[in-house]
Amino acid sequence: MTQTIPDTKTLFSSVALGPYTLNNRIVMPPLTRSRSTQPDNIPNDLMASYYAQRASAGFMVTEGTQIEPRGQGYAWTPGIHSSAQIEGWKKSHASST
Repeated sequence: MTQTIPDTKTLFSSVALGPYTLNNRIVMPPLTRSRSTQPDNIPNDLMASYYAQRASAGFMVTEGTQIEPRGQGYAWTPGIHSSAQIEGWKKSHASST
């Protein structure tokens, strides 16, 4: 039996996505970890570290984030509808860019 090894050059080549040029074609799906600080579902240092560890992999869609309290799908997911939550997300952004 002959095994064929796929050509992965395209996977690791850059690609344009709108106004952005991505280093490769690897896309990580939403990584909801249910680790926000309670109360108030605030993104925290643990989340920033998690994203920083994965930032070099490729394009990353971070979390399913509620834009208002009634939009929360399940417990301990971070929001982006309060000042404290926005400040928390800034930590994740700074650690992974």
